[in-house]
Amino acid sequence: MKIGMIVAMASEVEALLLKIGAPTGSESFGGYEVKSYRVGENRLFVVKSGVGEIYAASATQMLITKYGVEMIVNFGICGGLSEDMTLTRAVVVEKVVHYDFDLSEIDRVAVGQYPDYSDIYIPASEELVSAAVSAEPSLLRVICASADKFVGLPEKKRELNRIFGAKICEMEAAGILLTANRAGVPALLIKAVSDSVDAGADEFEAMVAEAAGSCVRAMMTALETIC
Repeated sequence: MKIGMIVAMASEVEALLLKIGAPTGSESFGGYEVKSYRVGENRLFVVKSGVGEIYAASATQMLITKYGVEMIVNFGICGGLSEDMTLTRAVVVEKVVHYDFDLSEIDRVAVGQYPDYSDIYIPASEELVSAAVSAEPSLLRVICASADKFVGLPEKKRELNRIFGAKICEMEAAGILLTANRAGVPALLIKAVSDSVDAGADEFEAMVAEAAGSCVRAMMTALETIC
């Protein structure tokens, strides 16, 4: 199987390299450096997209169009929005709300709802989510609030949890899922908490490497079973 893997930050790439070693190849395409790996019988194409929805969507489409990947995997760090989202806690995203997408004034729909979806939530592949939880039972299924903004204020984090039922927040998931779903390519998103609900940028900076490592371990366990 050809698997496309998207990571946003250099720290996340470094955590991956510690787990699976050096790539078997590397090339540049469309402004991205794509590294290839062999994981069992599978080919893994890894790209560091950069932070944010637009970069993430662009990288997703590039992997689908150029490399013909049959599955998209995204792993990375996230902010916790509730008390149970403790530091380095690994989770699997079952659906995403793009909470700064808003057509409510013209289309009379809820904030976050895209015209081609029945509600505000963008679903990940249920088959992959279930397989990941079976492989790594410690993974908690969560709703992810995603937008192009870092959320550090505890009151804003609690608001996202209260309004959308989201347990985590980050900046790439909506772009990845919207693109993968439209192309008919299943996607799996595994995240780990780098800053808890009452913390912000300082805790993020202190915990980013440890959280990324936790995320990689959970992701590789899931992939070994799924693939």
